[in-house]
Amino acid sequence: MQEAGFHTMAPEAQRLQSLRQLTLVLYLLYGVGMFTGLPAFIAVIINHVKYTDTTGTLYGSHFRWQMRSFWWSLVWAVLGVVTVWIGVGFAILALNWCWLVYRLVRGFLNWNDGRPMPV
Repeated sequence: MQEAGFHTMAPEAQRLQSLRQLTLVLYLLYGVGMFTGLPAFIAVIINHVKYTDTTGTLYGSHFRWQMRSFWWSLVWAVLGVVTVWIGVGFAILALNWCWLVYRLVRGFLNWNDGRPMPV
């Protein structure tokens, strides 16, 4: 028996709401990870584990966006660290950080508007 004012969500709506919340948590983990590192590694593991659950939803594009952002920023961070001794590494690290901020902000704004990320 349902209480007045209590509505149960259909299973698909519950799944989409859960994916929406998880996507936000992952954006937050990536944001914190920009300063401390470890949360971003946790986020990318969750992205890979849960990616198949996002198939056919707009959150699949957000998961791809997040994973690509992480892996490319890791490549550029390693390149920046390796080349710090010749001076160019500092520029690479700074540009990488700015690029990652852009990716996180753009992803969050699209998530907030309920829009998928570009391919």
